[in-house]
Amino acid sequence: MTHIVYLCPGQGAQAIGMAKAWCDASPLAKAVLDEADRIFAGSAASTSVGGRTLTDIAFNGPIDVLSRTDISQPALFAAAVACHHALPAEVRSLPMRAVAGLSLGEYTALHLAGAFGFEDGLRLVMRRGQLMQQAAEASKGGMVALIGADEAQATEVCTRTLANGPAGECLVPANFNAPGQIVISGSIEACDRAVAVAGEVGVRATKLQVAGAFHSPLMAPAAEKLAEALAKVDIRPLQAEVWSNVTARPHEAANPQLLRSLLVDQLVSPVRWAQSCANLLEVLGTTGARATTAFHELAPNTVLKGLMRRIDKTCEVITHDAP
Repeated sequence: MTHIVYLCPGQGAQAIGMAKAWCDASPLAKAVLDEADRIFAGSAASTSVGGRTLTDIAFNGPIDVLSRTDISQPALFAAAVACHHALPAEVRSLPMRAVAGLSLGEYTALHLAGAFGFEDGLRLVMRRGQLMQQAAEASKGGMVALIGADEAQATEVCTRTLANGPAGECLVPANFNAPGQIVISGSIEACDRAVAVAGEVGVRATKLQVAGAFHSPLMAPAAEKLAEALAKVDIRPLQAEVWSNVTARPHEAANPQLLRSLLVDQLVSPVRWAQSCANLLEVLGTTGARATTAFHELAPNTVLKGLMRRIDKTCEVITHDAP
């Protein structure tokens, strides 16, 4: 029998019109998105955009509003869950071998594995997005993509950059997305200097248009408050294997305290997506399950399919950006 691995997108996959095709095609998807609008209504993020619904922003933009951390995170969570509910019966009936999500997508993965219900999950990512937005505004940080770098080179860029700056600056590897695609994160002035330092190390660098220094120590204030939110959520035993961005290994199925701790750590630690995917593929190969496992990327977009192509060209990912 074929088993399935779901891949759940993270921040950066958002696009105007996301999940609209699923909403139009499937009453099940529409029901999820209607529920998301109900939960989002009256939130601080909703009030800040004049009471607009989450789906209105997702379907119609503008992109600068949709890309706000406190908007994009709940919108991405809702879109992926709506897509999952609307998948063809022959896909949904396949047993889940594992679930993995990139950063924010880890919450989608945990929901699919039964850790918490949709409302708890959406409220968590709404709070996460709000806290990350607040920490970003308070810390004046940024992120830089390093093209062609390995982990040693990324670390060298950070070390050299900090050596030439004032004490107290922060710059760390933040996202190991795929071989040759690493993002560093930290103080805005350090990010500016890192672009030139990267050239000295032999890699190309591009500053990213992001709100702040995500997955760095500058997110510590957000992490502390996220721990308070997570403590209030009942986390149930996982019904499928969910891979942690922090450890690049599966979460323990029945250890809610450790799971909460890792989700807090995720805000200030590097996202080890490439290693997670490689480790998962290695486990499937070792157990002989690789040949009977299908990888499916939930909406929106096809970002994770592109990353997987760089991680392991032999792994085919079926995408579901639209029906």
